[in-house]
Amino acid sequence: MKTYRIAVIPGDGIGKEVVPAAIDVLNKVALLDGRFQFEWTTFPWGCDYYLETGSMMPENGIEILKQYDQIFLGAVGMPELVPDHISLWGLLIKIRREMQQSINVRPAKLLQGLPSPLRQPNGFDFIVVRENSEGEYAESGGRIHSGQDEIAIQNAIFTRKGTERAMRYAFELAKARRQHVTSATKSNGITYSMPFWDEVFSEIGKEYEDVGKTSNHIDALADFLVMKPDNFDVIVASNLFGDILTDLGGAIMGSIGIAPAANINTEGVFPSMFEPVHGSAPDIAGRGIANPIGQIWTGKMMLDFLGYEEAGTHILNSIESTLTQGIKTPDLGGTATLREVTDAVLQYLESVYQ
Repeated sequence: MKTYRIAVIPGDGIGKEVVPAAIDVLNKVALLDGRFQFEWTTFPWGCDYYLETGSMMPENGIEILKQYDQIFLGAVGMPELVPDHISLWGLLIKIRREMQQSINVRPAKLLQGLPSPLRQPNGFDFIVVRENSEGEYAESGGRIHSGQDEIAIQNAIFTRKGTERAMRYAFELAKARRQHVTSATKSNGITYSMPFWDEVFSEIGKEYEDVGKTSNHIDALADFLVMKPDNFDVIVASNLFGDILTDLGGAIMGSIGIAPAANINTEGVFPSMFEPVHGSAPDIAGRGIANPIGQIWTGKMMLDFLGYEEAGTHILNSIESTLTQGIKTPDLGGTATLREVTDAVLQYLESVYQ
């Protein structure tokens, strides 16, 4: 039996509630499957840790995390006490950058039992591959002067290596799905980086003759995701564009609170990190009504990454079964508690493996 050592960072707010629920689900699948097991080590890093120590994580935190196979993250943020730029750059983004997690993967799917706000969702099922290490979020720029002469400069950095890596990942993913990749661009308005992006997409696309290719300007692409989301299979996008499109993906599913994500170290040199898209929701933290689906679906993505796709499919099916039964937390219009949703997922898994 394979044992995976997982570093757990519940983080802040509802992260401390939904992470244990997802761990219950993953432990149950591991027990029922019998081929693998997890060894969890929890680290109390986050905003509470910052308020006690002045840092979001210890100075040697990255070195500690390198010893684990993967990282399972909850939610980060406590804006009333810790500014967002401190909490995000001190933990989440620090891990992404220093662990070279250069690809962010986020699925969007019409789930059974959860109505989409779209009038005609048509069973959409797509994945956004987001370049995760550079682009518009590169740490390049600065501010000079003051008053009316003050200048703020933010440089977008696009390397050929980083751009090719994201596109190849998207094409390889599409080969195992419906064999189509859409590139998010804005080369009619952004003078240098986006024409470069388009050129690289065209070059890499020639290596995948059997995969369909489309390039859409980001504004039109946002329109299409609302009007005909079922047309899309895999979307590859820059850091900023991918960030926006994936939040839109959560919205058309019916709730940003159910969306999962994976930050992938493609070389396998460092751990990858799996996290839900939702925030820490401090307004409902501790009340037992947080929605665990985003964190549970994130666990499914970790299983897929580890090579246990069948087990991951069982988890996604268990989520849809729970929603179809009407067992939903208040954010989805239901009355169920976090524990009731988790127990329903566990019961489905028991039935599948009998």
